[in-house]
Amino acid sequence: MTDAQKILFLTSEEDDGAYTFDAQAERVYCDTVRELEQLWQSTDFSAVVVPHDETEASDSLLHVLRIVDYFPDGLTLLDRNQKILWCNDALIKMLDAPQINTEPSFYDLFGDVELLEHQLCPIENSRHSRETRTSTLKLNDKQFFEVRVTPVIFEQRGEVEQFVAVVRNTTEATFQQQKLNAIYQAGLDLGDLSPQEMIELTVDERIELLKSKILHYTQDLLEFETVEIRLIDKDSKQLRPLLAMGMEEVAAERQLFVDAKNNGVTGFVAASGKSYLCDDISNDPLYLPGAPGAKSSMTVPLSLHDEVLGTFNVESAVDHAFDENDLQFLELFSREVAIALNTLDLLAIEKASTADQSTQKILQQVAIPVDEILNDAAWILERYIGHEPNVADRLRQILKHTRDIKQRIREVGETIAPDAAHVLYKPKHDRPKLRNKCILVIDSDEGVRRAAHELLGRFGCHVETAHDGGEACRLAKSSHYDAVIVDIRLDDMTGFDCFCRLREIHEQLPIILMTGFGYDPSHSIVKCRQMGLKAVLYKPFRLDQLINEVEGAVMSGEDGPDCESGSGDC
Repeated sequence: MTDAQKILFLTSEEDDGAYTFDAQAERVYCDTVRELEQLWQSTDFSAVVVPHDETEASDSLLHVLRIVDYFPDGLTLLDRNQKILWCNDALIKMLDAPQINTEPSFYDLFGDVELLEHQLCPIENSRHSRETRTSTLKLNDKQFFEVRVTPVIFEQRGEVEQFVAVVRNTTEATFQQQKLNAIYQAGLDLGDLSPQEMIELTVDERIELLKSKILHYTQDLLEFETVEIRLIDKDSKQLRPLLAMGMEEVAAERQLFVDAKNNGVTGFVAASGKSYLCDDISNDPLYLPGAPGAKSSMTVPLSLHDEVLGTFNVESAVDHAFDENDLQFLELFSREVAIALNTLDLLAIEKASTADQSTQKILQQVAIPVDEILNDAAWILERYIGHEPNVADRLRQILKHTRDIKQRIREVGETIAPDAAHVLYKPKHDRPKLRNKCILVIDSDEGVRRAAHELLGRFGCHVETAHDGGEACRLAKSSHYDAVIVDIRLDDMTGFDCFCRLREIHEQLPIILMTGFGYDPSHSIVKCRQMGLKAVLYKPFRLDQLINEVEGAVMSGEDGPDCESGSGDC
């Protein structure tokens, strides 16, 4: 009885009288779930009979069939030739396919369909591997379906006779993933500058290039038409506009600060670091008018390493135009924008630092030779004053032009560095009270004189040095200084003597004495304190101590002219 059909009855043998089949057919009976499971795995049946009177096995099968009706994904049973033997209603609705009557092949349901790149046919792949396989089908570049195929192997022959396929519409998830990938690629492009662009473009030109890229991806990738980006000024906490498109002019020019109160949604987001989705601006207490005709908006922080750099705002003329997915995409894109802005900031700082270091190195190399020229010219000038007016005038011109050398080097360095007023760039050394102040340092040690040029020069001071008290006095007669630093041990006089002679030349000149700890054999410090000494520096001193003392001395002195190029005063 090897070729006879086999019919499975989900009932006992004595209850099958109501059913008539081919007399040659072999009848197999079971009325329990365990028997059903064992027979189904070991026997190939041509038909299954489910009686009206429920048994354990028939009730179980009917329960499974009812569950299939509620299965959310498409479900189908295929024969070995990929013909559809059965499918649920969900698959028909998903593919908008007509009712199946002619046993079409599986791919006939999809029409013009193709596999994603580098993927295999899930049915054939499952047949050969004898395991479950998954692939994604693309329909007209508009829809995507994940197909998961499992082979059905009959143990009698050990061959794959049928397939169970589960179909899921993954269009939305696929588009979201594609958008996420596109945002990632956009982030790479935002911060991508070729070596040639880094050399040729100024910081402002790099900013403009970044702004154009941001607008491009905001419109074409995220499909947002109205955009406003503001950056936080760290000193004033003001949110300064970086770019605005589609905003009212009054809105784009509105002053906003990092404050949750009275600064609209932008101020709230900057202060809290949290995104804000505004579905209906007419009923939102934080919203301030921005784009003309706007009805909804969303604003996210530009954050990097938990620091809020600014805000990214988009608006729409449609109610409830944005959902959580839009907010997620904008947050991800904003992180890429923040990274790109930080990259430009680092490039600006690097360029400024490089220019500053180059300038300082040049100044350090010319500082001592320039000081020697100044001292020699001042020595000669002292001897010609009152005797040869023309020679004295020429010597004063030499002093002026010699000082101009260092000023010209500084000016060239500043033209190489980025604009210090730029929103992205802040000077590394920022002591505005010291900038352009003239400081005279008197010490017999050349190492100390060089260090004075290096340390004070970082903060924009114009430094001149003298070997001894005599040179210092000659320079003081022909120049203006905002402060003087004097070592108490000089080759030609004590620190007190130098203090007194400098005060005779300029009565209110701020003077700082400099000495090693415990070294003051002539009691210069005590005597000078009695005459209004401003401060004392004890070697070795820290840079901050030096800067603080000099800054204090400068501010306590008389208001004198700053040392500017061409003034001839310093």
